[in-house]
Amino acid sequence: MEFTVQQIAEVLGGTVEGDPTLGISSLAKIEEGQAGSLSFLSNAKYEQFLYTTQATAVIVARTLELRQPVRAALVRVDDPYSGFTKLLEFYAQATRTGKRGVEQPAYLGESSEIGPGHYRGAFSYIGENCRIGANVLIFPHAFIGDRVRIGEGSIIHAGAKIYADTVIGKYCVVKAGAVVGTDGFGFAPQADGSYKAIPQIGNVVLEDFVSIGANATVDCATMGSTTVRQGSKIDNLVQLAHNVEIGRNTVIAAQAGISGSSKVGDNCMIGGQAGLVGHIQLANKTTITAQSGVQKAVKDEGQVLQGSPAFNLRDSLRANSVFRRLPELLRRVDELEKAQNAPEKP
Repeated sequence: MEFTVQQIAEVLGGTVEGDPTLGISSLAKIEEGQAGSLSFLSNAKYEQFLYTTQATAVIVARTLELRQPVRAALVRVDDPYSGFTKLLEFYAQATRTGKRGVEQPAYLGESSEIGPGHYRGAFSYIGENCRIGANVLIFPHAFIGDRVRIGEGSIIHAGAKIYADTVIGKYCVVKAGAVVGTDGFGFAPQADGSYKAIPQIGNVVLEDFVSIGANATVDCATMGSTTVRQGSKIDNLVQLAHNVEIGRNTVIAAQAGISGSSKVGDNCMIGGQAGLVGHIQLANKTTITAQSGVQKAVKDEGQVLQGSPAFNLRDSLRANSVFRRLPELLRRVDELEKAQNAPEKP
């Protein structure tokens, strides 16, 4: 698939410096660009590669002032990083347009409905009383249980499992191996020391433009809904427990875990391997750094927390600085104690 530099500029709302008729057939890092490829420059430390890259075209900021002549055509936009991201979305959508129709064998429940322009891969399964919108792509070996709702343009990748009563909005992505709607981890302790499973009768709701990463799990609610709100992005291997609520445009990195009934606000960022205990709330625009453990509610917006237990980033960095010096401080204390307890010389 090939596009001209001018076509790319039109998609991005940018302007072209150089030959707008040049063909682009691939995307590449600026330092690895070759003829026919398109790159982007958003970080000043990579500017040196702009003057040496073999890429046919490079997306750059409108305000960038050239220090040397460049070989590549330039597509000038307001934000090169956002522009390149938009282009990746456009490219992904363009390459998927060929996926239409039904491969065999594939199962669709007799009482279920699916809109036009869809794709169902081989060995995919759709249960009873499902309502699936137009242009939905369901890849091979995906499982969709009874009474599921999926909005227009969403993509269910190979091997994903969508349990009964799940509601998925428009233009969502559920990646390979993800499990959405399985029972939450609820067990009642018994007098004899055993545990009895508590029925989980709620569901999962993914609002529009949500992404669920590969092998991530989103548990259904005990009652009500586990909810991921519009625009949030959940990375691979993330665990969202029963009755969790994730706010709008929040991002959660790989291997993080959110315990049951916790509520995460809008525009939050949670780093990899971070964890939240159950039944707490994070205010909007909270950032949790990687491998941190949050054990109490965060009430003030815009905080950055680190450590386990997590606390203010600046204080955490100071504490870590002291911690690294503990062996030396201990040695000095021992020397002072020895000097104090040493017998006086006659």
